[in-house]
Amino acid sequence: MNRLRSTADRLWNGSIEVARRRANRITAWVRSSPTSRGSWVRLGVVLGLGWIAVRAVRAAPGLLWIVAAGWLWAAYRAGRDHAPEPLTEGAEPAPAEAAENAPDGPSTEAVRTLLLDLMGDARGVHLSTVLAHLQQHGQGEGWKVGDLRARLEALEIPVDPKLKLGKVPTRGVRKDALLAPSPTVGQAPSPEASTAA
Repeated sequence: MNRLRSTADRLWNGSIEVARRRANRITAWVRSSPTSRGSWVRLGVVLGLGWIAVRAVRAAPGLLWIVAAGWLWAAYRAGRDHAPEPLTEGAEPAPAEAAENAPDGPSTEAVRTLLLDLMGDARGVHLSTVLAHLQQHGQGEGWKVGDLRARLEALEIPVDPKLKLGKVPTRGVRKDALLAPSPTVGQAPSPEASTAA
């Protein structure tokens, strides 16, 4: 019974992970279009493919067996690495905090350089654009914009809640805020603190 339960949990967690990955990839692809018209066209392509898939399954219901088998296989594989860790008594989950404090995380300077590269001549960059770039390069798998925002804020990179680029106001990083010196960098100690020492 315990083995059956662990297999069911693995399939459950894996299904969530597979769905999240697919949704993130589709969203990133739609949003990565350089123009808003291109984003609408890409959204139309996604909806059209979904409609074709539904029509194909209605015409040949046996296709569902193949789809289900493929989904279960992907979920089983993804569930191996994404099982939830048990919490010790009294401990609270803090996945974002743990990820920011990991020793192998990127430095603030590396992140600033990446953001400036993505901005180019623009006055800022939307977090959805940054996330799409990261996921296209095999990073940030399963992240949402909120996860990226939390990581940037942990690196003391200010995030604007309504950065307007083109006609779309959404979360982003402004170039002027990124180029401004960090308040904690190069701060001289206060005279009171020096005299107290």
